[in-house]
Amino acid sequence: MTRPGKREHGGEDVQVPKADFRSYYGRPIVKTPVWRHDVPAYLFTGGLAAGSALLAAGADLTGRHRTRRAARLAALGALGASTYFLINDLGRPERFHHMLRVAKPTSPMSVGTWILSAFGGAAGLAATTEARPRGLVGGAGRAAGIGAAALAPALATYTAVLIADTAAPSWHAARADLPFAFAGSALASGAAVGLIAAPLAEGGPARGLAVAGVALELAATHRIEHGLGLLSEPYRTGRAGRLLRAARQLNLAGAAGALLGRRSRLLSALSGAALLAGSLATRFGIFEAGMESTRDPKYVVQPQKQQQG
Repeated sequence: MTRPGKREHGGEDVQVPKADFRSYYGRPIVKTPVWRHDVPAYLFTGGLAAGSALLAAGADLTGRHRTRRAARLAALGALGASTYFLINDLGRPERFHHMLRVAKPTSPMSVGTWILSAFGGAAGLAATTEARPRGLVGGAGRAAGIGAAALAPALATYTAVLIADTAAPSWHAARADLPFAFAGSALASGAAVGLIAAPLAEGGPARGLAVAGVALELAATHRIEHGLGLLSEPYRTGRAGRLLRAARQLNLAGAAGALLGRRSRLLSALSGAALLAGSLATRFGIFEAGMESTRDPKYVVQPQKQQQG
């Protein structure tokens, strides 16, 4: 795109070409993370584990036994998947163990490793008690479930801090909103477990959790997509834009189905599936946006020039 300049002797406008941001040898200014798709999968399963633990604790305290059982088992299963994706991305299993040799509060990865480990112990104990006779489920199972629920907000949001702490321009610029987007996504995916697995009579809390989670996620992602100036562009364009638009549609459909499906087992299950798919698309969309912002030099150069100007 060009803009008109001063008229020269011949009466023609001198066109000033649009600035072309380049780096030496055509290489990105910021190094693109070497993370594979294990990372966004880890972001999703971690949120699912956290949301499920919250639902399980609430169900336990309100006497919704089938919801509690389904949510505890879902939390444990999602936690196992999270651990696999994290270790697979690290490349060697012993690297996870090595991270537990120290505790470094200034490192989101170190803090997250300890959160994941502590949550795993509590969620694992809570799920294990479900295999025992009903009369023995209370006590230790309830304490462990409440412990997992207490750690769930940290588990759901520390990954947002982790990616925002990198040099990826669009992730770093969204550091204030990413934790809210991840928290909302975690709540919605946890609610999905209740909508899919719990009987209709126990579905009230899951429906409320679904609506609250979707509302929080949509508000946060809207700010990310429109409130960061140029650095919002990667969230609206390309593969990331398509994923986040799909996530928005799936989440809205899931929330609507949760509200309208009070008497329909099928509609409740379909709503839960839509929420799970929406949460997955959100994590992959945010991941793709951050990666893209490292590939184009304009996302590094232009915001810095605006700050200096």
